[in-house]
Parts: sequence; structure tokens; C-alpha cells
Amino acid sequence: MTLVYAGVCSHAPGITGRAEQADPMVRDGFYDAYDQMRKDIVASGAEAIIVIAAEHFANFFMNNMPSFAIGMADFYDGPIEDPAWLGIEKFRAPGDKDLSKRLITEVMETVDVSYAEEWKFDHGIAVPLHFLTPNFDVPIIPVNINCQGPPLTPLHRAWAFGEALGRASQAVDENIAIIGTGGISHWPATPDSGKINEAWDRSFLDQWCRNDKDALLDYTNEQVYADAGQGGFEIRTFISVAAAADGAQGTVHFCEPIPIFAVSCTIASYELASVER
Repeated sequence: MTLVYAGVCSHAPGITGRAEQADPMVRDGFYDAYDQMRKDIVASGAEAIIVIAAEHFANFFMNNMPSFAIGMADFYDGPIEDPAWLGIEKFRAPGDKDLSKRLITEVMETVDVSYAEEWKFDHGIAVPLHFLTPNFDVPIIPVNINCQGPPLTPLHRAWAFGEALGRASQAVDENIAIIGTGGISHWPATPDSGKINEAWDRSFLDQWCRNDKDALLDYTNEQVYADAGQGGFEIRTFISVAAAADGAQGTVHFCEPIPIFAVSCTIASYELASVER
């Protein structure tokens, strides 16, 4: 059918694991924005959700680090982390092996991509699903972009991959939502954990909302590392969604730094052309 929803959101583990330590007014505003995202996805008529994440060495490590990977299974278990630490109980999320295969086949026409029939979700996918599909009643197509193991996936390739996902979404029979999850600026697992570069985040989101390809692809790894930490490498997931949205313009629904969550907590989406359903 078509791509009916495209958006981005934060996935830091503290969002669920340290909820009680956050400023309740800011935290609840963020949670409300997440819930509105859930409602918007439901209203879009999405029959499956592609979740593009930056995987955290849970399934892929330096002995096997694909630039791009797509899950191809009928279900996925999570979280891989300790539920008590993450604040999310063990779950089984539905997949759709046949739909994944059709998407992968179409993506492969222009972009080389790995695929996995076994995939355990870490917080990069588990946290968004906690808010967006609390009943685990929508098929999930997990996607990973290498944002963690140098050499990192080049930004222009992340854009090409997003274009391929957008084209693949148009080629299948189902209505598809696509979600990118990640940073933006953050310094996880370092002495600077909790540091947030709010000005950098807002500048990046402005470029993302304008779907400014030239600006989004102008970042270098050195600049990102200096200004946004190693967590900033996750802009690749946002960039892929921008490419999939094919020039659509976006809106930031929520973006506020929550230091105990170690990130500017963000919810944003693109205004896609309406489709008949």
C-alpha cells in the first residue's frame, strides 16, 4: 500500500528504568507525547511498524557488524537486558516473516542489507515499543544501522537505505509506519553520562524537520563525537527516516533535556501525503 507514518523518538534506557527520578512534569509531558505518537500511528492505519534502531552490541558485535540489518522472523523476544534495570518486563513482540522478506527483497535492489531470523530486542527497540505498542498487537520489523562499531555506516549510505525502505514500503500490500529511534546528543557509559548539548539537538532537529538532505549529510563523525558524544552517531536512524519520508516536512512534538535519562527526550514526525485506505 504505502508509507502512512514516519517519525522519530528517543530510546534511552533511563526513560523506563529511572522514571521515578525525573522531574515529573517534564517526564509526564514526554510520556504524553509518546502516547500521542501511539495514537497517531493507530490513526494512520499502519499494519506493521518498521523500527530503525542503533543496536548496542546485543546481537551484533565486532565479529559480525553489518552496516544494515533487517529482522526476518515471526516473533522477537525482549528485553535482552535485566527487566528490573530497564523497567520493562519480558515480552514477545510479533513479527511478520513474509512481510520482512518482501521488504528485504525490495531493499536489496539498491542497497546491500543483512537479515536475521533470530533477534533479541535491547532497549533501543524495547523502550519505544513499551509506549507505542503496549499490547504487542502490531507486527514489528526491526532494523539496525551500525552506529556503534567503527567504521560506522556513512551518512549518505544511511540516506540511501532510508530511500530504499521508503520505496519498499510503497511496494508491499500493507500500510507501513516507520520509526527511527536514538539519541540525539548523549554520552552513554562515560563519565559525561547525563551531559546534553541541547543547542546541537535543536539545530539538528530543525534540519531534520526541513528534510534538508545537504545539511543532514554534512556532519562528520569527528564533529558529531565532539559536539554530541558517541551517542550522537545514532543520527543515522533519524536520517534514514528523513530519506524514507521523501521530502515531507516535519514537526517536533516534544524535545526537552531530561538529564537523569541522559538525553534530550524527543518525539517528532513528518506530515506525509494523505492516502486512501
